[in-house]
Amino acid sequence: MGAIWTVLLGASLVVAAVNGRMGALTAAALDSAAKAVTLSLGLAGAMALWLGLMKVAEEAGLVRALARAARPVLVRLFPEVPADHPAMGAMLMNLSANALGLGNAATPFGVKAMQALEELNPRKGTASDAQALLCALNTASVQLVPASVIALRAAAGSRAPAEILGATLCASACGVVVAVVAAKALRRLYLAAAPAGPEAAP
Repeated sequence: MGAIWTVLLGASLVVAAVNGRMGALTAAALDSAAKAVTLSLGLAGAMALWLGLMKVAEEAGLVRALARAARPVLVRLFPEVPADHPAMGAMLMNLSANALGLGNAATPFGVKAMQALEELNPRKGTASDAQALLCALNTASVQLVPASVIALRAAAGSRAPAEILGATLCASACGVVVAVVAAKALRRLYLAAAPAGPEAAP
């Protein structure tokens, strides 16, 4: 990635020098730097406010309530994980925290869930079905409240920064459906292609 940025910057300097636009390039760079500082300060304030509110909601039990509501769905998605196993509780908390935009709270639960799922894994060191699906769900997590995007829109001067809630929820929900379908379909293809049958598959 660093090489790409170096090439882009170098090409910009060369083109500006050839066309006699170095003054305009310098002015644009300084102006963009000033705007970046302004945007960062506004974003920091908005994120501090939102994360503070979410921390209050977390302490009030909102994450646990969401986890209880999601339990029936996860029990069906992860039939190989016992409903009373610690992995199930960790996965519920991880996905619920992610849905609320609480990335810092979600990470420890995700690590704990992976460790608990490894205990159920018959082939240690190789990702099990449940571990692969959990990774997919974390990558395409449903976003009930896209805090970062809302904060960016507010910092950029949007009159209605939260109007993307519906679109974000719909898009992230579609992403989750695609992730689950892809994980299940690829698993079936793997089992069908396994030379020794399902018994040899991880």
